[in-house]
Amino acid sequence: MANEVNRRSFLKAAAVAAGPAVIKARGANDKINIGWIGVGTRGDYGIRWLKEAAPNDVQLAAICDTCGPYITRGIANVQKTWGNTPATHKDYRELLADKSIDAVYIMTPEHLHRNMAVDALNAGKHVYLEKPLAHTIEEGWDIVKAWEKSGKICQVGTQNRSSMLYRKAKEWIAQGMVGDVHYARAFWYRNSAPNEPAWRYAIPPDATPENTDWNRFLGPAPKRPWDKRRYFQWRLYWDYSGGISTDLLVHQTDIINFMLDKTTPASVVASGGIYRWTDKDDDRDTGDTLSAVFEYPDKFQINYSSYFGNVRYGYGEQIMGTEGVIEVMNRQDLYFYPENYARVPANVKARPPIHLNGKADFNEVDGVQGHFKNFIASLKGTEKPIAPPPIGQEAAIGGHMATIAYKNKKMVLWDAAAKKTKFV
Repeated sequence: MANEVNRRSFLKAAAVAAGPAVIKARGANDKINIGWIGVGTRGDYGIRWLKEAAPNDVQLAAICDTCGPYITRGIANVQKTWGNTPATHKDYRELLADKSIDAVYIMTPEHLHRNMAVDALNAGKHVYLEKPLAHTIEEGWDIVKAWEKSGKICQVGTQNRSSMLYRKAKEWIAQGMVGDVHYARAFWYRNSAPNEPAWRYAIPPDATPENTDWNRFLGPAPKRPWDKRRYFQWRLYWDYSGGISTDLLVHQTDIINFMLDKTTPASVVASGGIYRWTDKDDDRDTGDTLSAVFEYPDKFQINYSSYFGNVRYGYGEQIMGTEGVIEVMNRQDLYFYPENYARVPANVKARPPIHLNGKADFNEVDGVQGHFKNFIASLKGTEKPIAPPPIGQEAAIGGHMATIAYKNKKMVLWDAAAKKTKFV
């Protein structure tokens, strides 16, 4: 009952977010002015994705990063992609002080999300915020509260929700194609060369303490001497990342929530560790192997696994019902298979298998462009955000619970009434 009350409050808050038109377009050719915070690897790609998603509705007016080489690359990217030279900032607060900026994209390490998102909302900006919503559950609630108070549009980057493949899967499940569902599997497998471990991103050869603003990168994280590995490979350290749980798992548990109308799990157990690349100078915290079991209050379970030592099965989600299976593989292929055991009813066995491909059937590589389009359309008042902060917080809670269970080697329970975790 408490979980249902919590769900209703989430949905009520989400409905508040989806109000009428939100901004008056301004700037060159009446376009929405976008500020971009974080032009690292994903941010650099995102600048191009936005151009493909909304070429005529926005202009990219300013970029911000604490890394000088990234700023230089970002300027060139904007000039080539958008045809203008953006304003540049090292301090995101200077970008937020620009009254001409209507909305910001925040694509930074997760430990910076809370302060940046709250400050952006308080500054009157609309926000696209990469997942996970925040670095902790408590910080996530801070963002939800700031968003509720602001009246601004905010989209969290759980982009699978905008994928036509997953939306079609949700439709099939609602139609009863797989029968009753009490179990789902999700997995994400990778394999990196021994000399190029996962998340050991390339460090720019010209990076120095002078052209990387270490203190601004640290933000609220514990203070340490300048460390180029932590700066450029931040996903490997608990100070800035939740590792597999918040980088990969969150996407997959969130989309299962979406397909099956679930919310937060009642309990999580998890185990794993650092099993590969155990060189003497390897100082990472986050693991390369994780298994987790999510128990939901309505007799439903997700079995999750991730391993960075074999890529044979890629990544995907499998919804396993009493009458069939729906699976999405690598965000590219959607399959339906009917149950076919000896005593299955003839009408179930007679259902034909189905295969849809994102590119061939929906002209879609994955959900990113659709997610960007949904955000911009929401700013124009023609759509509602598909992943506002309450939904982003639901997704993040499961990921954080897995991290807490992993670190403490204990079952973690979700107390919906108190909005916090506890141990058994």
